Amino acid sequence: MPFARRAAAATVTCATSLLILAACSTTVSLQPAPDANNPHCADVTVRFPQTLDGFDRRWTDAQSTGAWGDDGASDIIVACGVDVPGPTTLPCSTLSGVDWIVDDADAPYYRITSFGTDPAVEVYLDSDTVSSAEVLDTLGNIIVDTLPVNGLECTDLTSGASSTDG
Repeated sequence: MPFARRAAAATVTCATSLLILAACSTTVSLQPAPDANNPHCADVTVRFPQTLDGFDRRWTDAQSTGAWGDDGASDIIVACGVDVPGPTTLPCSTLSGVDWIVDDADAPYYRITSFGTDPAVEVYLDSDTVSSAEVLDTLGNIIVDTLPVNGLECTDLTSGASSTDG
């Protein structure tokens, strides 16, 4: 099951200080990806920006994840450590040195997965509110400097991703 479909609704948690001040924060409740404990994922997530495409970062409760959006909504959800994709017929595009497999089956919500990296990173975004190019450019710059490649790359950008000899 894709990571984004396991994402649950945001939950609200509040902490009350001794000074009778209440601090409330919205936490996005997610499930960690199968390889979320991969040390390379930690290298990725510590580099996540505070703001992504104009949305502030929100707390998540799962390892190696990130979320950005307005309070009560997550316009961008990212998970490192998802299953590494093999060759596919889904469209593939390259941005900021990273090949991305694009699944638009739930349009306007897109599931976009790094191709050729191990571990893989999945981005789930609402294309009605988010610029996929801006998000993938920002995250791609992090990924290309952080994750090892596995020899797979897009070979035909119009028909899908497939393996090459490197």
